[in-house]
Amino acid sequence: MDDHARYRQRSLWLDGALAEFTPRRQLTGHVDVDVAIVGAGYTGLWTAYALTVRDPGIRVAVVEAETVGYGASGRNGGFVSAGIAGEARVYEQSGGRDGIVRAERAMIDGIDWIGEVVAREAIDCGWTKSGAYRVATSAPQLTRAKTGLEGKRARGYTDDDAWFVTAAEIEEEVRIAGVLGGTYTPHCARADPARLARGLAEACERRGLVIYERSPATSIRPGLVTCPDGSLRADIVVRATEAFTTRLPGESRSYLPIASHMLATEPLSAGAWDELGWAGCAPVADQRYQFVYAQRTPDGRIALGGRGLTYRRGGAIRENDEVQPSVHARLEQALRRLFPAASDAPISHRWGCFFAAPRDWSMGIELDRASGLACAGGYSGHGVVASSLAGRTLADLITGTASELTGLPWVGHTSRRWEPEPLRFIATHAIAAVTASADAAEDRTNRPARRIRLVRRWLPGR
Repeated sequence: MDDHARYRQRSLWLDGALAEFTPRRQLTGHVDVDVAIVGAGYTGLWTAYALTVRDPGIRVAVVEAETVGYGASGRNGGFVSAGIAGEARVYEQSGGRDGIVRAERAMIDGIDWIGEVVAREAIDCGWTKSGAYRVATSAPQLTRAKTGLEGKRARGYTDDDAWFVTAAEIEEEVRIAGVLGGTYTPHCARADPARLARGLAEACERRGLVIYERSPATSIRPGLVTCPDGSLRADIVVRATEAFTTRLPGESRSYLPIASHMLATEPLSAGAWDELGWAGCAPVADQRYQFVYAQRTPDGRIALGGRGLTYRRGGAIRENDEVQPSVHARLEQALRRLFPAASDAPISHRWGCFFAAPRDWSMGIELDRASGLACAGGYSGHGVVASSLAGRTLADLITGTASELTGLPWVGHTSRRWEPEPLRFIATHAIAAVTASADAAEDRTNRPARRIRLVRRWLPGR
């Protein structure tokens, strides 16, 4: 199979975005630049873009092991959503409550910043900002929705940022079977993530940046990025490799690469959409422990995903693990359960991607001025907006620009490493088993599952 076919198979989004595909050139020889970036996903591309905004004359080159948007940037759920990428209790240690409030507001403001870039650069990615719903289909889920709203209030959300909605109010937007109520926030947009990534790459190139594809970094050192057929020499080297960081020498325990799996239907008929509603295209997610999330795609499909566990011992990231029959079967069951109007819709795509989970589930952004090494990542599934904040923050740090972003609590944050194997393999599978059984128990009894107390301290916040 050639690269074109392999890349298109990675997701619905890449299949569409790469229908016309001309690979960028590989890095050959030795190139001198001001800033070298490893990774052409969202973090690397937003960093490159923001650098040119700060300094139009700066020389920036990006090396990518595969193609632009190959990783999670081209395979995620397409939620451009607010919500800090991490745990408030972690960030509060360095930033205090004020730091948490500023971080939450930065994520909210970051949605419109991306929207402005999409409009300015004419990126055709189906951008629609109409908010998002968290829906509950059981009494325990409804309680969690209300508790989550209270938590957001404690972190600075106002009545205009999120509020409780009834089942009837949700059904005015989208008809979901068994919905009891939930919460709504206006701070979310829907996008085709691969078209966003590839459109951003083209915007970077129009500004004079160079992107080398199929050029994996074999070594990242101060002042030097080495690839199989060439190298970049730079004053600043940015590692923007997210989950794939674990493939680099000495970094296998930096993150836990966890898979999120998705599927998509064929485009639905006009009659099915009349039954479903969803004209505003606001994305939805439920309140299970192993939650599912869904969007109405720009071409009239339902794309639905969830956090079925795929974790290999040692954190291996393998393409043949992306499609998991048992996980995708559960996702299809969720699709048919939540959206009866799509009960007969054929499934056109099944895929998966890996995101980087730090030990404390909290992202970090760093620049060591002495060595010239910088990095950002660990978004724990909140990467669409968090990566843009990271890119803008790195650009400010690199250019020495004082800004509100450089004072946010994730700047300089470092998570401790994950435990060695087999401890993390055993723990991750045990936690997944408990959360799955808790969801099953709540579905059966309509009462909160007490067993979740066994693993609550290791679960990320939502």
